[in-house]
Amino acid sequence: MSLTTFIIVVNASLMNVAIPTMVDEFDTTITVIQGAVALYSLVIAALILPAGTLPSRYSSRRVMTVALIVYAGGTVVAAISWNTTVLYLGWSFIEGAAAAVLFPLTYTELRVSYEGDDRAKAFGLLAGVSGVGGTLGPIVGGALTTYASWRWGFTLQLVGVGVILVFVRYVSQKPLSDARRPPDRGGTALSIVGSTSLVVGFLLSGKYGWLVERRPFVVGDVQFNPFGTSPAIWFLALGLLAFAAFIQYERRLQRAGRSPLVPLNVLRNRPFLSGVVTYNVRSIISAGFFFIFPVYLQAVLGYTAFESGLALLPYSLASVLFSAFTPGWRKYVSPKTLIQVGIVCMGVGLVLLYEQTGPSQTIGKMVIPVTIVGVGVGLILAQISNMTMSAVPTANSAEASGVLNVSSSIGYSLGTAVVGSFFLGQFYGSVVDGVLRAEDVTVSAERRNDLVIALEDAAETATEATQRQFLNQFTPDQRRLLEGIFEAAMFDAQRAAVLLLVLFVLLLLVASTLLPRQIPDATERTDSPESQGSTRETSETAAED
Repeated sequence: MSLTTFIIVVNASLMNVAIPTMVDEFDTTITVIQGAVALYSLVIAALILPAGTLPSRYSSRRVMTVALIVYAGGTVVAAISWNTTVLYLGWSFIEGAAAAVLFPLTYTELRVSYEGDDRAKAFGLLAGVSGVGGTLGPIVGGALTTYASWRWGFTLQLVGVGVILVFVRYVSQKPLSDARRPPDRGGTALSIVGSTSLVVGFLLSGKYGWLVERRPFVVGDVQFNPFGTSPAIWFLALGLLAFAAFIQYERRLQRAGRSPLVPLNVLRNRPFLSGVVTYNVRSIISAGFFFIFPVYLQAVLGYTAFESGLALLPYSLASVLFSAFTPGWRKYVSPKTLIQVGIVCMGVGLVLLYEQTGPSQTIGKMVIPVTIVGVGVGLILAQISNMTMSAVPTANSAEASGVLNVSSSIGYSLGTAVVGSFFLGQFYGSVVDGVLRAEDVTVSAERRNDLVIALEDAAETATEATQRQFLNQFTPDQRRLLEGIFEAAMFDAQRAAVLLLVLFVLLLLVASTLLPRQIPDATERTDSPESQGSTRETSETAAED
């Protein structure tokens, strides 16, 4: 399970550092390649909830074997892709669909395979391995792209899949439910529409605005900005409506005695939902952290993708150690307290990074605050996954895993959108303000916004390469002036974004107050009508005896 998670996480992160090389190789644009990355995440978010319920109807071993073979097929297609269409097919669609099955399956299998402290350790290890994969992805991808080819990243994944297939025989053979339930097609459709719409809305918000349009949104020859609004708000509204309809549909389905995609006792389970909310907010923070720091390290401090990965290595090592070796601490300290201590550690580490932000900041100086953030994440992950999944009965593990993972996927999209758009908005806004101050020019707020958008379109991203390409258009004197303005703007944007992450940490601390004091034990408990009937029959038989 851990190796499966590691491969999927590495696959998602190693592609980011290969984007410039792939642009040259396919003779395309950054936007097209970034579209493949976004589509990969979108496919996972759309399918993860219905895919997570498969172990309830089929053998987990069978589901995993088929998903791994499909994943390997997508990897081969992506590795040999000769144009972006083939890349989209292999990486975004085929691999994304398989990953949507494998992600929740890992949580489900650990939930049903372990108990007590062993379950907590298993979830802690899984979380730690996931953190290592997220950090090693850019390092491995950067090394392969620099010294060989980005295609080798996919080839190495095939080796990993082969190893997993050798050990897949240890996965349980029986479905979680003895009854062969018919698929919930209506719930599946509503969940796909809801997840897809929310993720698309978050992805569009950074460029087109959250409510009022920042620039025209054009698909083909059709512009979609009704009443001067951003397309993001319409997608977000559609997503929320779809999920509201999903809950109502599932309720009607269960009342009619049929099998819903997600049983109502899962959606009404307060300990489980509090864990999902906490996990979601933590995902927002992690996504924002891993968006702004690689950009900052490479665009301002001048580090390579490989060096940026090394800078974040203390985070991964700390998160792995504390995820793997602190689950047993719950014997002496409440799991809720451990989670809240972890949240405080994250806040302290971010505040220290904020204080360090400036021209004199180095990787060496970042070791302590980055480690403290990793310690906090490790303490949280050592408890939160086990606490959340233990709150539901074993029979509902697959559905609960799907809900937890789709929430996490939406959280990552939200974190990237909110923190990323805020970071880039602060950067481009500071550049415009710096130029206006240098020229001693005053403009209206509307005109300033137009200039910010024009700069975004001209520079496209805030990376060092695109900055250099943009600055080369000017004279040496203008270039020196703009270089100083760009550097100051990036420091300002980094400080502002780190403070925003601190605010999310405070929100996470508030959300954690909803958690139960101890790990819930719902192994035998369920609120479904069927289980209640079974419980009543057992009680009546015992009374008769």
